[in-house]
Amino acid sequence: NVIPISNQCWMKENLKVSHYPNGDDIPNVTDENQWTALGDNNTDDAYCYYDNDPNTDYGALYTYAAAIADNWQRDNTAGQGICPDGWHLPTDAEWNTLRTYLGGESIAGGKMKETGTLHWNDPNVGATNESGLTALPGGYRCYFQGNFSSKGDRGYIWSATGYRPETAYIRYLYNINTKDYRSILNKSYGLSIRCIKND
Repeated sequence: NVIPISNQCWMKENLKVSHYPNGDDIPNVTDENQWTALGDNNTDDAYCYYDNDPNTDYGALYTYAAAIADNWQRDNTAGQGICPDGWHLPTDAEWNTLRTYLGGESIAGGKMKETGTLHWNDPNVGATNESGLTALPGGYRCYFQGNFSSKGDRGYIWSATGYRPETAYIRYLYNINTKDYRSILNKSYGLSIRCIKND
């Protein structure tokens, strides 16, 4: 389920895979203590579902290591990471391109968010989904407590671009405004993933 946006093509859904593209399992970590033991690095792969519910509409939550898939040795294209063949994990620059096309930081988030309050909590300010991206508020899994937070209020999505050895750039959207937030989080957070099609 994909959507062309300007000169890019994005998936319209958060990723929900339990295997790397070559079929290897991604470790499914459900226990809070096991999650907090994960390191902020490129090798501690893990995924889970919010509240450990695999029937969620929001996709799965992945560590940065799982997202970039350094443990998978058969990367067909640079930056493919966890994404299927022909797709890759979007870089910070690719997120910036999307933001600019949608009008900049202050309004791009509203154009990305799914409309209504089926998934987003009220008031879901300024959500038009003009882009067709249908961004969802999948929340996150905390890196130092292992607990889940913010489903319905915020959607957090990895970029492929690292910042420091223990952190990477991310994007998040909020139900109370139309902003596209660019921030930095520890790599052992559990966040959503959207893939972008190769050129």
